[in-house]
Amino acid sequence: MNHSFLLTIDVEDWFQVENFKRYIPFAFWSSYELRVEKNTHRLLDFLDSVSCQPSVVGGQPSGNLNQTESHSSQFNIDHGPQSTDGAQDEKVRGTFFVLGWIAERLPHLIQEIHSRGHEVASHGYYHNLCNDQSHEDLKADLCDSKSLLEDIIGNQVYGYRAPSFAVNNDILKIVEDCGYLYDSSYNSFSMHGRYGHLDLLQNKSRGIALKISKTRNPDFIGKHETRNTKHKPFYELPVSNLKFAHQVFPWGGGGYFRLIPFPLFKIGVKFILGKKNAYLFYFHPWEIDPEQPKVNDAPVFYKFLHYINLRKTHIRLSKLIENFAHCNFITCRQYLDEVRNCTL
Repeated sequence: MNHSFLLTIDVEDWFQVENFKRYIPFAFWSSYELRVEKNTHRLLDFLDSVSCQPSVVGGQPSGNLNQTESHSSQFNIDHGPQSTDGAQDEKVRGTFFVLGWIAERLPHLIQEIHSRGHEVASHGYYHNLCNDQSHEDLKADLCDSKSLLEDIIGNQVYGYRAPSFAVNNDILKIVEDCGYLYDSSYNSFSMHGRYGHLDLLQNKSRGIALKISKTRNPDFIGKHETRNTKHKPFYELPVSNLKFAHQVFPWGGGGYFRLIPFPLFKIGVKFILGKKNAYLFYFHPWEIDPEQPKVNDAPVFYKFLHYINLRKTHIRLSKLIENFAHCNFITCRQYLDEVRNCTL
């Protein structure tokens, strides 16, 4: 079985990150420059230009990371891996977790993401932390963002990711009740104060997917939801961290991807793929935008985390895809289809 690489993008703008919330209040968001459209288009064009060639042995995809690829390829930052032997290329597909506030202002961008073959999922509406909201407000946020995105793309939205990965078991139940088929909010790195905790010891796993419930009976059914999906199981797709010697290291992307030297990061991804046969990576459009405005009032540590190595992110992302071009770059929904061996 070929390794699966789940590329996920949290579509939010530079002024909406949690570390800057105290210095850029929500009431002033509309006064700031929207740069997310340009950055997301740059990512979409890049992903369209990239083609991966899964290594093949005896006519079947190979999942052996140590095996030499059977295709020769060349990689170019502008054009992606280029096959030199006429092998058929596979497109890179990702899951875009979109903030409702962004979708409301840039519906054409969300339509573009969908039309290019990527999955559109929800990142909530206003980037409020789930555990800072009442259950009623959280339900409204989840349902409103889902409905908005579904109206824009004309299809059902299956997945959700909580801002700052602030999730717990009670929140997960609310996500399920609001009509989603999966959540991708769990980050097991415990040293980050905002990341939530899930008790998943009793949950069965298939690859990196954890089954939360056997059959879903949501209170809210979206107008784009079909009878087929109403009673499907609900899953958690956690961010992929590196577990070694009973310690968890943050290896799923974001600022850690920009901080950790790339050769070391690559080794960690190989280790995760060898253990789980799949890897889930996340980042943001603003991470490829070194020219974004600076939030000078923020503490030095927050600024360091936000701005470190922004000029290198695009190159590192290209190298990441180059080094794992033998993997299947698929959406979260496609991955769940595969591990369940059924259609959502």
